[in-house]
Amino acid sequence: MAILIDEGTRVLVQGITGSEGTFHTRHMLAYGTRVVAGVTPGKGGQSLDGIPVYDSVRDALEEHEIDASILFVPAAFAADAMLEAAEAGIPLLVCITEGIPLHDMLRCYHLLQGYGARLIGPNCPGLISPGKAKLGIMPGEVFMTGPVGIISRSGTLTYEIASHLSRAGIGQSTVVGIGGDPIIGSTFTELLPLYEEDPETELVVLVGEIGGAAEEEAAD
Repeated sequence: MAILIDEGTRVLVQGITGSEGTFHTRHMLAYGTRVVAGVTPGKGGQSLDGIPVYDSVRDALEEHEIDASILFVPAAFAADAMLEAAEAGIPLLVCITEGIPLHDMLRCYHLLQGYGARLIGPNCPGLISPGKAKLGIMPGEVFMTGPVGIISRSGTLTYEIASHLSRAGIGQSTVVGIGGDPIIGSTFTELLPLYEEDPETELVVLVGEIGGAAEEEAAD
């Protein structure tokens, strides 16, 4: 079992026609992620490897059922893109973008609470449920299916820890990179209960960084 995403999760890619969006969409598809549509304003009617591209999230939702959106959108436009997806009713957002202005994230964070959308990120590597699906930029080859969850503020440490676990024959249920920015959508404390409810997760590794009190709050 897994949390947040699995092989049935239907995914929208915002910013799909940009260089990063295109590159990582292809890697997500190769991993088995069910990408059903993409959005780039002004590029509606195009396609990427058979995935239709739309001008807006609402246009995409008129043609597809969508469970999650991943954003490869420039920092100046990322907050509005997150809000567009949340307003349209997409319940899970994963924002890879780094460098989003602090005041944009403050505005976005509070509005997202009202829409009931869960945000992973920003400035994060995304998440992966090994053997099922990945949303983000994590190298899928270092992960294997198993009973250990990982929640991390550091992208590179996430890969390193997962790689060591896998080499020791210890697989992972779901690995989430929450990002290390001052304002993030989901914290250790908010994600831990999801793992507690997952019968196939036996323990969770928390990977912290210097600064803040997130680790202490999770320990409490």
